[in-house]
Amino acid sequence: VQLQAFGGGLVRPGGSLRLSCAASGLTFRHSDMGWFRQAPGKERDFVAVITWRGDNTYYSDSVKGRFTISRDDAKSTVYLQMNSLKPEDTAVYYCARFMGGRYYSSQSYDYWGQGTLVTVSS
Repeated sequence: VQLQAFGGGLVRPGGSLRLSCAASGLTFRHSDMGWFRQAPGKERDFVAVITWRGDNTYYSDSVKGRFTISRDDAKSTVYLQMNSLKPEDTAVYYCARFMGGRYYSSQSYDYWGQGTLVTVSS
């Protein structure tokens, strides 16, 4: 199983980025997929999750209304569109496959990507 996240970079406050996570080696179309982030010196926090049918999405309060998670099963890829970025969004962003439990807990995910760094700064 491999999850490869990319699309991070340096962006100014108020800007946008789209992260992608390409999956291989798992039944992607039957997998709920999530994004987490970890800022320097902090714990890894839940950002968003999308169910395997794509009919339900959940977000942390800190990103609700600004970030959108989506998926393309034909490409085995999950996306995170990030708009109106703030300096506090600066973190390494990780995609992960949900294996069961609570969506907001990192313990509920079994496979993780390597992370992609997002820096929001003027």
